[in-house]
Amino acid sequence: MLKIWIVEDNSSYRRATVRGLSVLADDVQPSEFDNCEDVITAIDAGQSPDVFLMDIDLPGMDGIEGIGEIKRRLPDASVLILTVFEDDEKIFRALKAGASGYCLKSDSIAKVCEAVQQVLQGAAPIHPRIAGRVLKMFTQLAPEQADYGLNAREQAVLEAMTRGLVRKQVAGELDLNLHTLDYVTRCIYRKLHVNGATAAVALAIRERLVDPPE
Repeated sequence: MLKIWIVEDNSSYRRATVRGLSVLADDVQPSEFDNCEDVITAIDAGQSPDVFLMDIDLPGMDGIEGIGEIKRRLPDASVLILTVFEDDEKIFRALKAGASGYCLKSDSIAKVCEAVQQVLQGAAPIHPRIAGRVLKMFTQLAPEQADYGLNAREQAVLEAMTRGLVRKQVAGELDLNLHTLDYVTRCIYRKLHVNGATAAVALAIRERLVDPPE
């Protein structure tokens, strides 16, 4: 069963999301939380999902702080932002904290399910409207190209990631086995000082480490 934790304080939207996920996918086991503190308690008790669906505006610890706490405990966690916020600062804070993707609550449940599957395959789904704004901001803020010490293979993997290729596609295109690809990916994250694919792609475009995807 695919375990999805929905972290959302709006009970109506949270329950509607749970119902929608259950209808669209028979193998989904959703769990509901209305705050990040309870999520952290559950993780500390030894529980964990396959994917988090995280709102940003939450009581107490907000969703972006929650991502940081989750990543400290579960470094490989997949956290998909699901929010109404399109504020530039919140977008960047969420990506920097290690969000695996960024969806809007105006998206259909089918789109959210598709984003979940993309995250599980190693991609970094971002709502097109958000992606356009991110690229625009990166273009405006882009400094001269920095040197992060990436070798040729790491550079090739990073470039493939920016084109939206999922894990198996990257491995096939570059003729790497999945274990080697995972090692190279971890090296990229370490050298770029990021926590996930979305942040790596965002930084790569911002720092001009690769050409922006068309």
